[in-house]
Amino acid sequence: MKILGIDPGYGIVGWAVVDDSMRVAACGCIETDSSLHFDERLLQIHLALKKIIEEQKPDVAAVERLFFSRNTTTALDVAKAVGVMVLTLRMYNISYFEYTPIQVKRALTGYGRATKGQIQSMIARIFKVKTSVLKDDLTDAISVAACHCLLGSQYGRAKTGGAI
Repeated sequence: MKILGIDPGYGIVGWAVVDDSMRVAACGCIETDSSLHFDERLLQIHLALKKIIEEQKPDVAAVERLFFSRNTTTALDVAKAVGVMVLTLRMYNISYFEYTPIQVKRALTGYGRATKGQIQSMIARIFKVKTSVLKDDLTDAISVAACHCLLGSQYGRAKTGGAI
């Protein structure tokens, strides 16, 4: 089984494809051009995610569930980007699961309040990569995919349905 892990955003979207034997098959970041109108940036996300899905053929997706307490403008824009990502997943009939940052941290370290450094260290150990190559967005994408590998659908909120 191939799991597409997604760290949502609209400037940078981290993504990673992890198989159920906890091996990273592919990973990267979708970066949008900040000089473009917002709807063009959303289109860039859709087209890039579409290409990733067509090339990697994931069976399921795991998406980090967003939590914003301060900047509502940023939260709304990221929510729009998540909508585009979910639509793209559903267009390919890919079910997705949402995991909160606390669930991801707990699955990987056993502690829901682990620091970014602790998560990076655990990802580096599990996937045998150097921490120096792990950008935050990439680490988050690998982490949410690994969380799904470890927990299955046990704790994630499943989002399923027919193709659009």
